[in-house]
Amino acid sequence: MKQILLTNDDGFDAVGIMVLQNAIKRELKNVRILTIAPNRQKSACSHSLSLHNPLHLIKINDDFYRLEDGTPADCVYIGLAKLFDSVPDLIISGINHGCNVAEDISYSGTCAGAKEGALQGIQSIAISQFYDGDSLDKYGYDLACQISIEIIKKILNAELKIPKKEFLNLNIPAVSKEDYKGLKITKMGRKSYNTAIKEA
Repeated sequence: MKQILLTNDDGFDAVGIMVLQNAIKRELKNVRILTIAPNRQKSACSHSLSLHNPLHLIKINDDFYRLEDGTPADCVYIGLAKLFDSVPDLIISGINHGCNVAEDISYSGTCAGAKEGALQGIQSIAISQFYDGDSLDKYGYDLACQISIEIIKKILNAELKIPKKEFLNLNIPAVSKEDYKGLKITKMGRKSYNTAIKEA
């Protein structure tokens, strides 16, 4: 049986991870999916690991855990060390609420979850849903789930191979299924940042 570890940086109860978990269970019957995600929002935590504070792993139900005060990278690290008897076939981080493009990738906890998998030598993907205005209310995560399932199947069937120490960063456009025109492989872009601070 193929095995998948699923995490995110939006928290264990975020809509994106729940819909993807349900889609995988529905569409991939002979695949075990184990979910371990932070107990709260961890966006922009990058690839931080918890070295000095104890972490508490809480079982929610079969193959579903939350990690108190942990990061996405912690979730992958602990999941591999404690919850699998053998190395999983794929690590997925997402579906993130919002895109992860350009230098956002450096800050992203979503991408860090996939990157930790890649560093451990496991095929890994980060999945993010771009939104514009009320696009998420109109379209939800249906297109993201559809595309993700197609890619997951290709990886598990060895039709798509992610090179060692690399991960796939997948960003879904804010469009309907009908207006979707396909995927495009591209290189990481660049973005300008400022140092504005909002003081209370």
